[in-house]
Amino acid sequence: MVMKNKRVVARVIAILLALLMAATILFGVLGSLAPAGAAVTRAQIDRLRAEQREIQQRRQETQARINSIEFDRMTAFAQKEVLDNRISLTEAEIELIRDTIAQYGYLIAAQELEVIEAQNRENARLQLFRERVRSMEENGVITYLDILFSATSFSDFLARLDFVGDLMRADESAYHNLIAARLETEAAKEALEETKAELEAEEILLQERYAELEIQREEAVQLILQIEQDREAAMELYRQIREQQEQSQRDINRLEEEWRRQEAARIAREASAGRTAVAVRGTGELVWPVAGTNRSNVTSPFGVRRHPVFGTNRMHNGIDIGAPHGRNVFAADSGSVIISRHNASFGNYIVIAHGGDNRMTTLYAHLSTRSVSVGDTVSRGQVIGRVGSTGISTGPHLHFEVTVNGVRVNPLAHLP
Repeated sequence: MVMKNKRVVARVIAILLALLMAATILFGVLGSLAPAGAAVTRAQIDRLRAEQREIQQRRQETQARINSIEFDRMTAFAQKEVLDNRISLTEAEIELIRDTIAQYGYLIAAQELEVIEAQNRENARLQLFRERVRSMEENGVITYLDILFSATSFSDFLARLDFVGDLMRADESAYHNLIAARLETEAAKEALEETKAELEAEEILLQERYAELEIQREEAVQLILQIEQDREAAMELYRQIREQQEQSQRDINRLEEEWRRQEAARIAREASAGRTAVAVRGTGELVWPVAGTNRSNVTSPFGVRRHPVFGTNRMHNGIDIGAPHGRNVFAADSGSVIISRHNASFGNYIVIAHGGDNRMTTLYAHLSTRSVSVGDTVSRGQVIGRVGSTGISTGPHLHFEVTVNGVRVNPLAHLP
């Protein structure tokens, strides 16, 4: 009987040890997976939300300015610039929210994996516990007292006492490990549900911001339309537009000349150092600067435009290409960015110098966002911004200009 009990106990211990070793290996493999990546994703979400709070503060300050008496006293140019700034902040917040939602997607995927891993660890520990109980049931219930009372001598009793102590500790450890695994699984599930709730809140906020953006864009458009119905105000607005655009052209010519001198100096330095310098210049063949557009998308051509109400004429120095808000704007040819800024007339605009004997430059105006800076070298077809309605504009489109030898020309003469 004693030998049989010893064999039973030995079998139980062997099963427990085997399962414990398997579980240890399993826990090690599973534990090496998602948590590190999840921590990084959560940190990224925290940074994005901090940026959101900063932009929200700036949006509130801009709205307070719009609601003030000071805003009513501003010129149309200044008012439109403030409205454009509010739109830009809203668009920036929308981008951050979209990035945050994407990060939540990564985090949820990692946390779903953590739930699976936690459940697997719980199942493995539960299996250990069940094997212990099942083994005792199959071989008769072996109590700790049975083991002790089967001792044949005092020394045998002491040895059995140590053995019983090990069994008790093993049983207690298996039980506590099972409870810990259950709590770990519950915690992983709660974290996942919390993250999903946060994601849902961000998605609701995104829809709210989209609705606000549409209202803000309409308010900016209505400002210009109201001004155009007042002859005196409209004439003053056109005068200011003309002055700003003439100043912009002077800046383009000056900066293009400066860029050419800098390019010549750079090439000379490279040559004196024994290196072959590659000049930054375009191919001479332009591509359409907005995806999926062609001549049929030109909503306003190059040349003299007549005001439909007042009958006054003014020169339109480029072409307007109709496109929805947010569509990518491409560099029409390779070159170097010499202007990337905002003014009241063009809104956000970019100018690229393409080099060559004809000193060609291209201008892209009314952008919602700019993704290149002064000094950047761009390739033909590279994304440089997005279509918008900033500046003096009554709807989303790209105003596109081409300058050759310092004079603005019809862009259609250079487009396919």
